[in-house]
Amino acid sequence: MAAEASASVSLPDPDTCIKQVTDLFSSLSIPLRLSRHDAVPNVEAHAAVGLTGQLVKNLFVKDKKKQLYLIVAAADSQVNLGGLAKHLGVSGGPLRMESGDVMAQVLGVAPGSVTPLALINDGEHKVQLILDQKLESHDTLLFHPLTNTATVTISSAELKQVLAKSGHEAKIVDFTALAAAAPAPAADGKTKPKPAKEPKKKADASSSSGAQTLGISAKKESQFHDWYSQIVTKSELIEYYDISGCYIFRPWSYAMWEVIQQFFDTKIKKLGVKNAYFPLFISKARLETEKDHVEGFAPEVAWVTKSGESDLAEPIAVRPTSETIMYPAYAKWIRSHRDLPLKLNQWSNVVRWEFKSPTPFIRSREFLWQEGHTAFATKEEADVEVRQILDLYRRVYEDVLAVPVTPGLKTETEKFAGGLYTTTVEAFIPAAGRGVQGATSHCLGTNFAKMFKIEFEDKNGQKQMVWQNSWGLTTRTLGVMIMVHADDDGLILPPRAAPTQVVLIPIVYADAGPLVAQSHELANELRAAGVRIEVDDRDNYNPGWKYNHWEVKGVPLRIELGPKDMEAKQVVVRRRDKRDKKDAIVVPWAELSQRIPQLLEQMQSEMLERARAEADSRRKVTLTWEEFSAALDARCTALAPHCDDAECEKAIKKRSGEEAKIQEEGASNAEQGEKLTGAAKSLCIPFKQPEGGIEGKMCIGCGKQAKHYTLFGRSY
Repeated sequence: MAAEASASVSLPDPDTCIKQVTDLFSSLSIPLRLSRHDAVPNVEAHAAVGLTGQLVKNLFVKDKKKQLYLIVAAADSQVNLGGLAKHLGVSGGPLRMESGDVMAQVLGVAPGSVTPLALINDGEHKVQLILDQKLESHDTLLFHPLTNTATVTISSAELKQVLAKSGHEAKIVDFTALAAAAPAPAADGKTKPKPAKEPKKKADASSSSGAQTLGISAKKESQFHDWYSQIVTKSELIEYYDISGCYIFRPWSYAMWEVIQQFFDTKIKKLGVKNAYFPLFISKARLETEKDHVEGFAPEVAWVTKSGESDLAEPIAVRPTSETIMYPAYAKWIRSHRDLPLKLNQWSNVVRWEFKSPTPFIRSREFLWQEGHTAFATKEEADVEVRQILDLYRRVYEDVLAVPVTPGLKTETEKFAGGLYTTTVEAFIPAAGRGVQGATSHCLGTNFAKMFKIEFEDKNGQKQMVWQNSWGLTTRTLGVMIMVHADDDGLILPPRAAPTQVVLIPIVYADAGPLVAQSHELANELRAAGVRIEVDDRDNYNPGWKYNHWEVKGVPLRIELGPKDMEAKQVVVRRRDKRDKKDAIVVPWAELSQRIPQLLEQMQSEMLERARAEADSRRKVTLTWEEFSAALDARCTALAPHCDDAECEKAIKKRSGEEAKIQEEGASNAEQGEKLTGAAKSLCIPFKQPEGGIEGKMCIGCGKQAKHYTLFGRSY
């Protein structure tokens, strides 16, 4: 049972508590992700439950004037109540724990069950919420729903919705910085006093605490989810929004998307594709025209049902994809073989109301993409274009983002709903041990043409159905690039994708004028050579802070220009992907316009080579189920003989999921943090098959003669 309050306060039973939170979430359209378990009175007991997400500790405290505070901090954060009191400007010494009676009276919960969700019971706003800065970017926060016999998972964005509903505003505190600023204990265990004559340090943006705030505290290999959340926010790629799964693209990330747009748009126009734009909304009748298609998207379709306070006569869908929007128009425009081929593309947004854990760029409810929709007279023409587009997608990943991908064919189970066949480029995230569908190019056959009556009169005067393709690339590209290349210090951007390829930092000691002027002169020379460069000559930040700032943002090259460099007419160049001091490169001014473009291309090439070598080392050819399972457990993908049977494929997914669950349940909490859970699925049938062929190889699922080597793996 949940912990009980004193006899003077009556608290609701666990089911009533859960219903209260369920109703709250429903009113805010927050999906309820709830797990029931035995009572867990503290963080240690909560950790032993083994749930995936960020554990928190909740402290209910008061100051000398009996002002109440609820402190919500990451489980591993140090909370110094004395330091916090000073930070908040509270007089009268450290904050102190408040009684369970007061907690029950004000928040309606017992000790061991308090979380920010309890603030919905604080109608008089007696409690000030103090929130750990670490929690601001999390999509998986674990909170008790007013009872410690259950846990709900919500994102930081969803928490903001709850707080807004309760009328509470959180004060964000960097507990890491507070702990770092606390005086060190002396040998006798007492606080060591500061030296009497220690000079005061001016607190400004260039202080060590500022640099610490910029840095990434989580580790990529052991804390991948936390690491990624910090990377995308501290590098100024995204800002979280108050609707879960929707994100604000800041200029740094949108500029990368523009690089991809420009590359791909130029290439498809050479193939005769033209850009257009079609509406965002789909009528219910149109969406349901193609049965298989709508069934594939039905769980993800968002519907508009009201206009102001009035109900719409018929719900309108927000596009999850645009086949059913575009093809009625195609039926009007295509009459003769002279109208073919019709090749249109649009750059737009779509909405797919995912209920899986959202991940910025990788899995979101709204995302940006391009979608091409083309129509041909023959299947042969359609087949050629499918592979042309797929190769352009490969080039986006490999030539622009320096990410190796595997081109292949989706199985019947995984192909696009309503299509004839689907081709794909599949990426792999070594640190997460998961595959990612990079982009897809589909041949739709004549299925949609029949549904929407898109037909033409051929050269012989006969009516024929058109052959259609559709193909799409999304902002998922950015997430894949980040996950593959970034490190524990921040982003590492491939030069071709970087909005700013070079940052030039003048190192000023006295007169800034000549140094800054020379910096801009050199930058202009590099711009003329086609280099995207920025001069950081801000005088309110010191060089160390600037180095840290641009390292987190992943700028490929940093150029340093100091007084001695001015005398020698040279600069010092450092690559973001090489951190050793010995890797610094001295370049004379006269050679800069030639050497910098060379270094950028060298870095681009080497990043792809490194990423490919790592991905290849994590792909195992497996001939038995035991080898298959071992590869998955080692965070690898598995190339395995497969019979191509849909039922066998489903059985492989089910069996691998069951085995993973058994391992997860048998592992300790610490081990679970390292385990890769979930079922394996087919990623693709690679066009490039292993040497030796498939003859004589038996399917790892059912033992029948295999038809292909299929790439399997756990995936996003």
